[in-house]
Amino acid sequence: MDKPIRLSAHAKLQLRPRGTNEAEVTETIQTQPWQPAEQGRLECRRDFPYNAEWNGKHYATKQVRPIFADEPTLIVVVTVYVYYF
Repeated sequence: MDKPIRLSAHAKLQLRPRGTNEAEVTETIQTQPWQPAEQGRLECRRDFPYNAEWNGKHYATKQVRPIFADEPTLIVVVTVYVYYF
């Protein structure tokens, strides 16, 4: 992938409260297959080993799911969802 990846202000604000970081989001977009998402956007998912506590409960895996737009000169991440299981 040769396009730069930029996170919107909203996406950046959501990283820490949701338990991920920009490196995981970038890695997910660069290495996982893209699928259509709502409002003409795209999404992809990647599972990361977690083996830690989140909100008082232990989880083995964390899944990062960025929602993004593939624009002509860059990829813009609109938001990021994180799931624990």
